[in-house]
Amino acid sequence: MDELSVMDGSKCILQLRGVRPFLSDKYDITRHPYYKYLSDADPRNAFSVERFLSARLTLTENETYEVFHVDVSDQLPSP
Repeated sequence: MDELSVMDGSKCILQLRGVRPFLSDKYDITRHPYYKYLSDADPRNAFSVERFLSARLTLTENETYEVFHVDVSDQLPSP
């Protein structure tokens, strides 16, 4: 625990599945070419679950579409 508290601020310990934890340099995300698309750069880029779920599909008169009815009640396991 003492080593962690005095660890250099530019380093981090990565723990990935299937690999032993290892020491690595931290990556400065502000230097990435796509940083401008992150919510850190612009709060308007933050993903909103409410806005995503409230989006409605709108169809025009000229669009062709098919409607399917799916009944899975007979495929459900009985309790």
